[in-house]
Amino acid sequence: MNAGGDPGRDDSGLPPVDIEVPDDARELARDVQAYHRELRARRRRHLAKRFYGPLTRDGMVLPLLAGCLALTLLAATLLTVFTARQAAISLRPRQPGTSPAAGTSPPGAALLSAILFAADQPVPLDSLPGTVLVLALVPPRCRDCLRDLRQLTVQAPPAELYLVGVRGAQVSGLAPLVGLGATRALDDRNNELPPNYREVTTLTAVVVKHDGSMVRVSQDQGHGFKISDDVRALSPASTESLVPATGKSASPAASSSPAG
Repeated sequence: MNAGGDPGRDDSGLPPVDIEVPDDARELARDVQAYHRELRARRRRHLAKRFYGPLTRDGMVLPLLAGCLALTLLAATLLTVFTARQAAISLRPRQPGTSPAAGTSPPGAALLSAILFAADQPVPLDSLPGTVLVLALVPPRCRDCLRDLRQLTVQAPPAELYLVGVRGAQVSGLAPLVGLGATRALDDRNNELPPNYREVTTLTAVVVKHDGSMVRVSQDQGHGFKISDDVRALSPASTESLVPATGKSASPAASSSPAG
């Protein structure tokens, strides 16, 4: 530049530029701040490119998508195989002599495993004599129990009838009134009966086989008890096997007199 301020000839080949030199350096503060902002933005873009660069274009996106697709195909294949195997097992015919409930306990096993008390002596239910047992469950404050118990004593034979007091009910005084001995009055003082038997609210008759394989439960619906059919259904064909194990035969022995 010339000293007078007019542009002179420049032999460098660059375009002419007007340069203004401020009198106070504070006038360049805005330009300096803009310059520093540009530097910070450039550094941020550089860091972002370093961190996220492998995930763009030919970085890790394609391998990640390929791995997810492979895992999805593997899971679908395994699910199909296991589902088909379970369906084949369910459609397979069962072997003769097997049942769906194989290995489960009989329905009356929990009931017969209870230990009651007769005349303050522990009595396991599974030790009671008789092939078929009739348990008359007597709840506390039972109404009309005496009438219904007399009806059960008529319908129970050839099964063995026992009175069972639940939730603290005393049946020792009822046994003589219906013609039963003191050993036929049982007390569940330790609450060992299953809940569905222990929590009855009315007189309930339970007909159970001695092995627990079959159980019939009957309650008075206002017209009395009818357990004769249940007793016959659970009783064996021969009445001789219904007699307790006393060493005597059920049929009376034919009497014979020596010839004179």
